[in-house]
Amino acid sequence: MKFFIDTANLAEIREAQDLGVLDGVTTNPSLMAKEGITGEENIRAHYKAICDSVDDNVSAEVISTKFEEMIEEGKSLAKIDDKIVVKIPMIKDGVKSIKYLSSQGIRVNCTLVFSAGQALLAAKAGASYVSPFMGRLDDISTDGVSLIQQIVHIYQNYGFETEVLAASIRHTMHLIQCAEVGADVVTCPAKVIMSLLNHPLTDKGLAQFLADHKKAKEAATAPVG
Repeated sequence: MKFFIDTANLAEIREAQDLGVLDGVTTNPSLMAKEGITGEENIRAHYKAICDSVDDNVSAEVISTKFEEMIEEGKSLAKIDDKIVVKIPMIKDGVKSIKYLSSQGIRVNCTLVFSAGQALLAAKAGASYVSPFMGRLDDISTDGVSLIQQIVHIYQNYGFETEVLAASIRHTMHLIQCAEVGADVVTCPAKVIMSLLNHPLTDKGLAQFLADHKKAKEAATAPVG
């Protein structure tokens, strides 16, 4: 499973990269605004800085909703760096844009997916990634992990190369559930990835090992007699 971090914060991205498990980054206009990044030139420069911080897979989202505008915006984003994956919303003109951009060799992440039917359309159009938002489904009392499992099953049935990128991951159990049902990728806040490190028995065991080592060292250096 690939781990993407869902942020535009360079410090968080670099920390996750340094951990050695990061495979990519997803961003959106809201995350850019959260970091105070405004204006087209500044946004493009920030995308480039993100690309320079990771090995591959930086999803950059279009703002347009019309076919011709999404195409032009998608091409422009793709020129920033070879690591860019253009995020396109699951709408009619979005599907058309996915088909066109993918035919031009531009990787596309189809975002705002909430049903298996939408995921099927995205795969048919040639999306590199499809992003079902499981957390938002859970928010309205719908089983998000079941959707992930259903999409994985459908893609396996027909050999689609589109990768299932589980989005809107809220906590570690979401992440583990996605791993159990075969999601190719999860994208989540840095704290969710970092929280995988934590277990009270690990902390307890390490404390005991260190205490025993200290005792052994003191005994070895204690004067005899």
